[in-house]
Amino acid sequence: MNYRFQNLLGAPYRGGDAVFAGDSSVLLSAVGNRVASTDLSAASSLTLPFESSSNVTRLDVSPSGDFLLAVDDSGRALYANLGRRAVLHRISFKAAPSAVRFSPDGQLIAVAVGKIVQIWRSPAFRKEFFPFHLLRTFPGFAAGVTSFDWSPDSSFLLASCKDLTARLLPVKKGLGGKPFLFLGHRAAVVGGFFATDKKTGRVNRVYTISKDGAIFTWNLVEGSDDSPPPSPGTPEKEVVQNDELELDGGNRKRKSLGELEESDITPLHMARWELQKKDFFMQSPAKLTACDYHRELDMVVVGFSNGVFGLYQMPDFVCLHLLSISREKITTAIFNSLGNWLVFGCAKLGQLLVWEWRSESYILKQQGHYFDVNCIAYSPDSQLLATGADDNKVKVWTVSSGFCFITFSEHTNAVTALHFMANNHSLLSASLDGTIRAWDLFRYRNFRTFTTASPRQFVSLTADQSGEVICAGTLDSFEIFVWSMKTGRLLDILSGHQGPVHGLMFSPINAVLASSSWDKTVRLWDVFESKGAVETFQHSHDVLTLAYRPDGRQIACSTLDGLIHFWDPFDGLLMYTIEGRRDIAGGRLMTDRRSAANTSIGKYFTTLCYSADGSYILAGGNSKYICMYDVGEQVLLRRFQITRNLSLDGVLDFLNSKKMTDAGALDLIDDEDSDVEEGIDQQTRGNLGLGLPGSMANHGRPVARTKCVKFAPTGRSFAAATTDGVLLYSVDESFIFDPTDLDIDVTPEVFTICSFIFWYCCPDYTDKFEKKKTLCLMFLQKVEEALAENQQQRALLLSLRLNEDSLIKKCIFAVDPSNVRAICSSTPLKYLQRLIESFADLLESCPHLEFILLWSQELCKIHGNYIHQNSRTLLPALKSLQKSITRIHQDLADTCSSNEYMLKYLCSAGTKN
Repeated sequence: MNYRFQNLLGAPYRGGDAVFAGDSSVLLSAVGNRVASTDLSAASSLTLPFESSSNVTRLDVSPSGDFLLAVDDSGRALYANLGRRAVLHRISFKAAPSAVRFSPDGQLIAVAVGKIVQIWRSPAFRKEFFPFHLLRTFPGFAAGVTSFDWSPDSSFLLASCKDLTARLLPVKKGLGGKPFLFLGHRAAVVGGFFATDKKTGRVNRVYTISKDGAIFTWNLVEGSDDSPPPSPGTPEKEVVQNDELELDGGNRKRKSLGELEESDITPLHMARWELQKKDFFMQSPAKLTACDYHRELDMVVVGFSNGVFGLYQMPDFVCLHLLSISREKITTAIFNSLGNWLVFGCAKLGQLLVWEWRSESYILKQQGHYFDVNCIAYSPDSQLLATGADDNKVKVWTVSSGFCFITFSEHTNAVTALHFMANNHSLLSASLDGTIRAWDLFRYRNFRTFTTASPRQFVSLTADQSGEVICAGTLDSFEIFVWSMKTGRLLDILSGHQGPVHGLMFSPINAVLASSSWDKTVRLWDVFESKGAVETFQHSHDVLTLAYRPDGRQIACSTLDGLIHFWDPFDGLLMYTIEGRRDIAGGRLMTDRRSAANTSIGKYFTTLCYSADGSYILAGGNSKYICMYDVGEQVLLRRFQITRNLSLDGVLDFLNSKKMTDAGALDLIDDEDSDVEEGIDQQTRGNLGLGLPGSMANHGRPVARTKCVKFAPTGRSFAAATTDGVLLYSVDESFIFDPTDLDIDVTPEVFTICSFIFWYCCPDYTDKFEKKKTLCLMFLQKVEEALAENQQQRALLLSLRLNEDSLIKKCIFAVDPSNVRAICSSTPLKYLQRLIESFADLLESCPHLEFILLWSQELCKIHGNYIHQNSRTLLPALKSLQKSITRIHQDLADTCSSNEYMLKYLCSAGTKN
């Protein structure tokens, strides 16, 4: 029950910026209203735990790599500590910024809001009530600002603008003068960059790049004292050269300008610049959409709207690479700090690439689903997660790293159902294109395709425990088709349902097939005996989905009236019912005529899944909530809110009446004359109820909903296919403190002392948890004393009663290998699950492989009968142990196979010597 958000799969990039965290190999990218962090050295990715109120569009990291500034499309910014992954400050810029950039010294932040450039003081580690201070504002831009570049000394800012200019702004007070304008472009300037002299480190050139594919090179004319002539009628401003307030480490103190720059150097904005040459990328009619410059290498990378990117050596404009990565617009292109890696992002395809340009090889190549994820499936060992979506693709992800390692694209229509075979090496997928495909995860190929005589649309899929029979339910003919896995032949067609068969599942303990349909029935079929429907469970409303309990002794099904029914499949009796209409209710769509409390739309569950031990059930549907229920008590344990992203529809419970007009919701009105650079294309919801002749369907916002939930076989995590992507939740063990069996039998002396403290000295102290916690702290001393006296068995039992993870592992390692069997035989049965869970965790991290395997072997030998009889209770822990052993076995097998010939050579060389 203690689950928390862990990661977001299925969407490595959704538009906006992508930045590196300082000089490290950690790449940060915007994914909806969250930020994804990809460690390219460790080959792993995770999603930062905080989320913004709407889609994140702008990102930047301080030069030290300590702080992240993430700004959403509503102008709200999060200032976060990357090391702690915690939000330090929040601020609203009143409008969506088009560019943000930290200064090289990390003290300033440049923000472009509309036609204004603002300079803010960076909060850093200061503890203040409002750490953001607005220092300067530069108005006067005729259009929106597109990008920034700071000079190396943080004194000047080069702002590119859509008004066909780039402006050199003096940031530090005391420099005086007006901004210098770089003119001559015929399209919006996408990027402007400072270039420095490699010997002196001073700025000597400026590059400006426009949207039409032109790059201008501007040279600084040295030794010229001619200042640009003032505009007619403009009064001269007094330039203060001394006694100006400057910022240093957050303290305001007086410095002279001579301390900032040498007196004989003309400020850049007052110096003379001349246009040296014009170069063109020659990619017409494609538009230049992204660019970046690496100052040390003097290189420029550009991306175009046709998916082509180019790498050029400046100032000679030598083309090093000109390649195509897709046919869609490249929305971001950046260098890393060393300049050897190029990062490209394509928002429409959800694609993120990291390319090493010297060796011409990919460091990272990830692409998410660019339409909704419909179905997910865990592998039996919980290491892999398969996803199927409306983009006709099946992707398989490694849960631990968060990376997709294979994509199957043979389907020609939306993928609706997935199922892992028991051997862990085969995957089945069902699609609306009328095929069931079997995928080999060793050779990465489609080794078998199941079809019908006439085209059908499949929406559900399952296979029996032996993997010999495959069944699929249809959307149009209301039939269930049965195939042989070995031969691929169609064995049987089960008829009887009068509606689409959306739920299909085999019993875990026998060959009984359960199916649910919109005809208000759940039917049980004996597939191998070909007896047809052996039993039918009638309901008062359409049945949307079903799920078998892992022990096969209960069936749960959800109906259109928001109820979850629990049936006994052997006696055919309704055991109990959970009413979940109020639990899943929440969120009002833009087009709803009623409030969220009064509408009946979406108040039902479309997906169900039991936990590994069958004690809990997860339920999700067309709502922003996922509900977890206790099956035995029929009570709601917890509601998980899948998103707080206001860019999605159905998140707010109350709409803002100011945004409602006679033409409908203001957010849903299309602005065809908008000049906003779109990222990912908005998903549509079809006709929004405007059923007027000749009216066009409005492009609505995506709706927050859950299409599928699945528990991992280990029971320690679950996944949910939502509008944002695939959300992974795992058990949060960082704050678990649940001691057991703390009674007088443990240590009577300590118990008596604690009783005296709490019940005599502190009679008003009634917090039960704090009492228990203090008792445990006193028992820790007894565990340490037992270890010091070499009482290994007593120390282990005390640590198991305290239920402290680190203490249990310490006592396990303190046991002598020769005493493992004796201690296993004397371990109480109620602690077996806790021990097995500890072994599974240790196998993931500790190097003592043989020692932990010895513990596992002896425990299974001695208590094998009890484990078999209580398999339902111990199943999650056993699955976790199996997952750890399987992973280690694969790693060892790969290591041995890759070093086989080296070992043979070393052995033969040793023999000869």
